[in-house]
Order: sequence, then structure tokens, then C-alpha cells
Amino acid sequence: MTDIVDELKWRGLFALSTDENALRQALADGPVTFYCGFDPTAASLHVGHLVQVLTMRRLQQAGLRPLALVGGATGQIGDPRPTAERTLNDPETVADWVGRLREQIRPFLSFEGENAAVMVNNLDWTAGLSAIEFLRDIGKHFRVNKMLTKDSVARRLESQEGISYTEFSYQLLQGMDFLELYRRHGCTLQQGGSDQWGNLTAGLDLIHRLEPDARVHCIATPLMVKADGTKFGKSEGGAVWLDPALTTPYAFYQFWLNVDDRDVSTYMRILSFRSREELEELERQTQERPQARAAQRALAEELTALVHGDHQAEAVIAASRALFGQGELGDLDEATLDAALSEVPRVRIAGPGSVSVVDLFAEVGLAASKSAARRTVKEGGAYVNNVKVASEDAVPGAEDLLHGRWLVLRRGKKSLAAVEVAP
Repeated sequence: MTDIVDELKWRGLFALSTDENALRQALADGPVTFYCGFDPTAASLHVGHLVQVLTMRRLQQAGLRPLALVGGATGQIGDPRPTAERTLNDPETVADWVGRLREQIRPFLSFEGENAAVMVNNLDWTAGLSAIEFLRDIGKHFRVNKMLTKDSVARRLESQEGISYTEFSYQLLQGMDFLELYRRHGCTLQQGGSDQWGNLTAGLDLIHRLEPDARVHCIATPLMVKADGTKFGKSEGGAVWLDPALTTPYAFYQFWLNVDDRDVSTYMRILSFRSREELEELERQTQERPQARAAQRALAEELTALVHGDHQAEAVIAASRALFGQGELGDLDEATLDAALSEVPRVRIAGPGSVSVVDLFAEVGLAASKSAARRTVKEGGAYVNNVKVASEDAVPGAEDLLHGRWLVLRRGKKSLAAVEVAP
């Protein structure tokens, strides 16, 4: 198990640790139970959470026993954001989201064997706790001057928004989580993101005060940002969710396929389960032939399969190829085609046989004008459903519709658009 520290370091997943030598000794003595917490402040996890979820998976594969905490209590408050107070959700909504997040996390961990994972919920030890008990038993051991130095609190104090007592108290709740998991499950290691370091160490300090003989540890992964400085996990449309109802598997696949060359090596090391040799070969290919996007393609395929399953991954890969003329559009099922076309410009027309290809190209924006569209057809660069358009007067008919509904337009090799025909 001690090798996992070196593996995490090579992959860029070991940003902070309370005492690395002590942690290595604890891993050597083993077995070690660790936990990572997720707050249900939305109906789904997003790709930013994959860093923690997949690190949990990696640690379990190395022999550690994971506790996956989905916070039914902390989710009703939320950790302090850098800029403004969170909107508090009602307990029923949070409870629903707890169930959703647990089901999203479950496929990544093994719940069988000697180091079987366990799902936990901090509402179990907070629901029956009175405010007086909480202040006497937990709050007594926190020092306000130290709490004020935590990054998340300090940033809010410097802002015009300030911070409420509710969010200020969040670190007490997370600190109590570590204490309870230590007492209930023998948990001695907490894992999280480096932006949560203050909350992670709050639990360690609390355990040291109440259980002075305990040997507990914290490790943190780095906060991932894009090469251009923007937040990791965001696309033009907002967050990239793991729930297929919020972000389709096709859009999820395309997010990874479009990763910047400057970022892909970092993402591969942090998120992929490929060997060091495989990753170094993909890095070499990216340097020598960046236009081939070999690393992006490998990462997109692996993560889509991990999150959405092999079947969905195969479907979106087939759709991605077919849209660009490397497969049969007619072989795609309607749901996959619909999801893929939601990512490209589209127009809606009343019925087939009424609008020419030239008009469609101009209307959807694949050509600047009808005359430009005619030139595209004349030069052999216009395609409908991957079939080259031979005539400037061509008018698609009902027999051309995919699933009785769609036309896929393409100009050249890469410019795509869709036409939806009203029923």
C-alpha cells in the first residue's frame, strides 16, 4: 500500500499531506480506512468531482477501505463559496439529492471483499443532536481565531458579502464527521481537494483534542484549472454533469475530446487508469501529432465508459464518427442521434420536400448566403446525411429523414448542422 503515495505523486494527485512519513508508516502497518465527503448541493455530481471519486477508486484498488460520505446534514448548509452565500435547500430536496449522489458514486467503488466500501451519511449522527449539545461537545473545541484563518472564511470576510454564522460553522460539522467516522469505523485518513484543506484539518484537530492517542491523517489533491485560467469542469453551457439527463453522454464525450492540448497530459495522469507507459506514449503522440488528438480521444473514451458504461460509450463514439462521415448515420439509435445533434446549430422546418439544400445551408449558417451555398455544392463540399450533394437544386424528401425527423448537413470535413422536420 505504501506504493500508492508514490503513484499519487507521479500522477499529480498529492498536493498536501499532514505528515507524509507518518502516513507512509500507517499504510505499511495497514489496513487503513479513509473517507471522502460529497455534499448534495445539486441533483448531480459534475466532472470536477471525478478527481475525488476516481482517487477513492485508486486508493481502494491499492488496498485501503473507503467510506463514501454523502452529507445529508452538511448538504443542508454547504461549504462557504468564495463570493456569496449559498441558497439553502429544504431537507426533502437534500434527501432526494443524497440518494442520487450515492447512486452516482456506487459504480466506482467495490462493496465486496476485505476492503469493501461503505456508504455513510452525516445526518445519522447530527439529526438527533441538539444545538446545546453541539455547542458544548463540538464547538467548545474550536478556536474562532483559528477558524478565521481558513481560506474559505478569510476570502468571504474580505468580500462585501461577508459570511453568515451558518456557513462559518460548516467546518465544525465537517470536523465532527471525521471524529464520528474515526469512532464508528476506525477511519484514520481523510481525502479531499486542496481548497478544502482547512475543513480537512479541522477534523484532525478535533480528533487530537478528544482522542489524544489517535493517529490520523489528511491528504489533498490539487485544485484543477484549465491552462487559460478558467475553472475545470465548465463548458460553454455551464457545468458538465455526470447525470445523463443533465449532460448527455455525447456532450460528456465531446467535453473531453475538446480538451486543450496544454491540459490533456495533466488530466490523463489525474483521471485515467492507464499505466505510466501508456500515458507517456499518449503524451509523446500529442507532442508529435497534436492534430490527431490521440490523448483526448483515449481520455474521452475511458471516462465516458467509466461514467456512463461501455454501451453508451460505444454509442457516442459511433455517433461522433458517423457525424463526420466515418460511419453510418442510419445505424445510430434515435436517442443518441438526438443528443449528438443537440450540440450543433439547427433549424426547424415544416416538412420535407419543401426547402432546397441551398436554402437550408444558408438558413442554418453553414453558408453565409445562398450564393455561397451554391458554390459549396458546386465545389463538392456539401453533404446531406454524409451523401455528397450533386445538384444545386437538390431538395431532400421524406425518404432522406433519419428516424423520420432529422437531416444532418455538413460543409467540408468539420462544419455540421442539423435540420429538424416538424411532425
